[in-house]
Amino acid sequence: MDRRCLDHLLANEELRQFREHGFFIVENAIPGHLVDRLIPLIDRVDAEARNRRGVASTDAITHFNFIGKDDLFLELLDWHTTFPKVWGLMGWNVQLYHTHLTYTPPEPERLLERDGLGLGWHQDTGQLNRDLETSPRPMVSLKIGFFLSDTSSPGCGNFYVLPGSQNRNDFPGETRNQETEGALPVLAKTGSAVFFDRRLWHSPSTNFSNHPRRVLFYGYSYRWLRPRDDMTIEHYLDRSDPIRQQLLGVSHSGGRGFTSPKPDDVPLRAWIEENVGAEATG
Repeated sequence: MDRRCLDHLLANEELRQFREHGFFIVENAIPGHLVDRLIPLIDRVDAEARNRRGVASTDAITHFNFIGKDDLFLELLDWHTTFPKVWGLMGWNVQLYHTHLTYTPPEPERLLERDGLGLGWHQDTGQLNRDLETSPRPMVSLKIGFFLSDTSSPGCGNFYVLPGSQNRNDFPGETRNQETEGALPVLAKTGSAVFFDRRLWHSPSTNFSNHPRRVLFYGYSYRWLRPRDDMTIEHYLDRSDPIRQQLLGVSHSGGRGFTSPKPDDVPLRAWIEENVGAEATG
């Protein structure tokens, strides 16, 4: 794994923001030259899926399981500016369990006063929220959104959040399709990474700008949670190092390796102990 990770460990202020507000932003997480390489890939994936599914070019769309569609997407799995913060928040027993790409075309002809923000408030992970009985429910997973378009101003298809709402199971508003007191748009610049707790009440919004909004979402969970996608990653395994193999769901101990992992199942633990210190692994 890239030793540059050691320069981007989770900061105390990031931990505070995550615990109190449910999210934080890392600006300049990916450099401009990488953004420039990713944009045509995203546009290709989007165009192919729209043609296959018959979705209009003006409709916002989400594409699941993009991780296996190009080697460049794999690079962000353990990217040195972001992945250390994942293990800083969740520990070493983690995996990639979900990827989705959102492409929100511009709709400058729509009017906020007439059409509204197009909100749809929700928490992630579906049935899990109905099956778990505690209040608040456990985090279980988090996501990183890599923003490949500028959303540093409102009206650009911004990611909306209700800060602090990760600590309550019920929606803290009247209806899930309207703006709610305390809601705010996340103002993320191109190249930023937004980390958020899956329990945070959040929403997409309409893009009133003149440019598309492109975001790559990587979901990380504990290894005992089943993946949310049918991830197409087998072609990566033979050329992945042991830590990437862990993140891509490999267990060398069979099924028990997910709930009672042995050292070979979780090489990330040894890497952290060797490079950061045993206290970092608990």
